Amino acid sequence: MPQSSNSVLMKHQKNVFAIFFLCITFLIPQSASAYDQEALNTLKKSVSEWNSMRVAKPGMSIDLYKANLEDANLTGAILSKTVLIKAELNGATLNGADMKASNLMMAFIQKANLKSTDLSGAYLVKANLKRSFMKDAKFIKANLLNANLRWGMLEHADFSMANLANTILFEANLENANLKGANLHGAMFLEQANLAGATVSNNTILPSGEKASLQWSALHNAKFVNEPVSLITYDTLPPVELVEHEQTSTTAVQTLKTQQSKSRKQEVMITENVESWNQMRSKNPEENITLREEKLENSSLRGINLQKAVLAGSSFEAASLDNANMTGADLRRANFHKADMQSAQLQGANLEGANLDRAFLKGANLSKSNLYKAVLYGAILAGANLQDANLEGTSLFDADLEGANLAGTNLKDANITDANFKNATLSSLTILPSGKQATASWAILKQARFINKSQ
Repeated sequence: MPQSSNSVLMKHQKNVFAIFFLCITFLIPQSASAYDQEALNTLKKSVSEWNSMRVAKPGMSIDLYKANLEDANLTGAILSKTVLIKAELNGATLNGADMKASNLMMAFIQKANLKSTDLSGAYLVKANLKRSFMKDAKFIKANLLNANLRWGMLEHADFSMANLANTILFEANLENANLKGANLHGAMFLEQANLAGATVSNNTILPSGEKASLQWSALHNAKFVNEPVSLITYDTLPPVELVEHEQTSTTAVQTLKTQQSKSRKQEVMITENVESWNQMRSKNPEENITLREEKLENSSLRGINLQKAVLAGSSFEAASLDNANMTGADLRRANFHKADMQSAQLQGANLEGANLDRAFLKGANLSKSNLYKAVLYGAILAGANLQDANLEGTSLFDADLEGANLAGTNLKDANITDANFKNATLSSLTILPSGKQATASWAILKQARFINKSQ
C-alpha cells in the first residue's frame, strides 16, 4: 500500500534531523575521549579479544590518546606500538603486558602494577609512575626523560641503555636493578634511592654527567662492571606518533579531524616548552586555544601566554604560573589549588566557580574578572588588582588582601571571615557582603583606605 504524502514528509524530516544531529555531534570537541573509541571498547571488554585483534594485525598502530583506563585489568595485554599519550592508567594492572615501543608521553601511571611488564623502547617522557610496582619490568632503551619514579618499586628492573635524565628518583627502590649504560644525567634524589645490588657500568652516566666508577658503586652498595665503551643515543623520538585516519568526504568529520589535530598538538606543546609555546602564540595570534579539562598539575608554566584560551575545568594544582598571561581566558571551574600565580595577568578572565584555595596571587591583575562563587580560601592577594571584579558569593575566608585594589569590586554575599583588608583600597562603588556600598567607616574598621568615586 503506497505511503501517504504526510508520512513520507515526516520520514524525510526525521532523516534530515538525524543527519543534522550527527554533524553537530561530530563538531562538538571531545576533549577527554580516546580517538579510537572502538579499540578502547575492545580493550576494556576483553584483553583476550584485544590480543587476538593485535595478533591478526601485528603492524597496526593504535591510537588510545588520553584513554581512560584507570584501575583497568590489562594483565598480559599486547599494547606494543600503541599511542597512550596522556592516558589515564592510575591503579591499572599491567602485569606481564607487552608495551614495547609504545608512546606513553605524559601518561598518568601512578600506583599501577607493572610486574614483568616489557616497556623496552617505550617513550615515557614526563610520564608519572609514582608509587607504581614495577618489579622485573623491562625499560631497555626506553626514554624516561623527566619522568616521575618517586617511591617506585623497581627491584630487578632492567634500565640498560635507558634515558633516565632529569627523572625524579626520591626513595625509589632500585635494588638489583640493571643500570648498565643508563643515562642518569640530572636525575634528582638518586642519593635517596635504594641502589643495593644494582648494576652500573663504565657506560652509565651519573647525575653529575660523569661516568660511573668502581668507587662510586662501592659508596652506593652497587655492583660495577666494565663493558666495551659504546656511544648510546638517549634522546630518542616517539616510536609511534598520533594516528592519522583516512579522509572522508563528510565536511563535519574533516572539521572534527582538524580540530582534534590542532588540540592534540596544543596539549603536547603546552607542557613541553613555554618559550616554544609563546613563539607559536605570537606567530598565530588568532588561533583558538581550546584545552578543556586539561591536567597541568605541578607544571612549570611561568610567563606562558594563555590569553583568551579556553581552559574550563582544567587543573593547575601546584603549578607555577608566575607572570602568566591569562587575560580574557575561560577558566570556569579550573583548579588552581596552591598554584603560584604571582603577577599573573587575569584581567577579564572568567573564573566562575574556580578553586583558588591557598593560591599565591600577590600582585596579580584580576581587574574586571569574574570570580563568582570562586574559592579563595587562604589565598594570598596582597597588592592584587581586583578593581571592578565580580567576587559575588566567593569564599575569602582567611584570605590576605593587604594593599589590594578593591575599588568597584562586587563582594556581595562573599565570606570575608578573618580576611585581611589592611591598606586595601575601597571605593564608594565597592559592594560589601551585605549588598550595600562601601563607606569610609567600614574601611576604617578594616584598616583599609577609602576613596570617593562617582559612577
